[in-house]
Amino acid sequence: MDRITLNTPLDMHLHIRDGEMLREVVRYSSRYFSGGLIMPNTIPPITTKEDIFSYRKEILNSIENDIFEPYMSIFFKSSYDSQFLKSVRDDILVVKLYPSGVTTNSDGGVVSVDLDEVGDTLSAMEQLDIPLSIHGETNGSVFEREAEFLPTYELLAKTFPKLRIIMEHISDRRTIELLEKYSNLFATITLHHLAITFDDLLGGALQPHLFCKPIVKSGKDRDALRDLVLNGHPKIMFGSDSAPHPKEKKESSNGSAGIFSAPIVLQGLVELFEKHDKLENLQPFISENARKIYRISPPQKSITLVRKEFQVPTTYGEKIEIVPLFAGKKLNWSLEDV
Repeated sequence: MDRITLNTPLDMHLHIRDGEMLREVVRYSSRYFSGGLIMPNTIPPITTKEDIFSYRKEILNSIENDIFEPYMSIFFKSSYDSQFLKSVRDDILVVKLYPSGVTTNSDGGVVSVDLDEVGDTLSAMEQLDIPLSIHGETNGSVFEREAEFLPTYELLAKTFPKLRIIMEHISDRRTIELLEKYSNLFATITLHHLAITFDDLLGGALQPHLFCKPIVKSGKDRDALRDLVLNGHPKIMFGSDSAPHPKEKKESSNGSAGIFSAPIVLQGLVELFEKHDKLENLQPFISENARKIYRISPPQKSITLVRKEFQVPTTYGEKIEIVPLFAGKKLNWSLEDV
């Protein structure tokens, strides 16, 4: 096969920041995706109806004529009551919960994910059928943070059985058992957690542009995630977690967490699925599963990739230098048509 067409690809976990950075990076998603779930951890975070409208307007003004639906989210606050949630229900796809301090721009998140603090808000979300998206990590040992959060996922899944809960960017094979156990748990998986391990990050010289949260794990974890995705698990969606930072912020004494992958994720996914002879399962992962889980009808778009060598640039951006995943490497597939 020398050509593959993807129908209505979706990125269900996308950071585009705001201001100048947004204008630099949003086109890499809006050009080749039908829609993306936009994360709300900007500075300041998206917490009001006015914030949602303003952020959506900024995105739409920056994508020119691209067919792209920015699915909006709002930053979880335990003060959200039923009246407020009802007022924003039609303007958002999810409410995104961040434990405080676990990742970029999460300091205003939930200090303790227990029912005394978050139960009333989650109950209102369940009644209004608003999905809950979670960055599921503790502040513990870096390789154990996701596993340490699993009891919280289980508590929420059992307490709110009608609440759709999305475990974002899962990276630890121990999470899979819980995903299988509860019908209201779903997950996103990134390209980088399918492609690289901590040996790529720090096995030789430290590679700061591969530093992300959750941190990339072992080969066994990567292979377990690949098995889920490549075999077409219906509860798994693609979410890039593409998270741009200026080159100088990544290559500093206090390097920022986040991998910028938006320009190369489709090429990388086609290469991965083809290598394992599973191209038939790429379409559900990149689109159909998300449409079913989130009950959405995104605008139709077809993206064609051709078997043609693609040299990944060392940086992207006109005013801000941003280093991408696979910088400087060659991929076997190139984007062709929209």
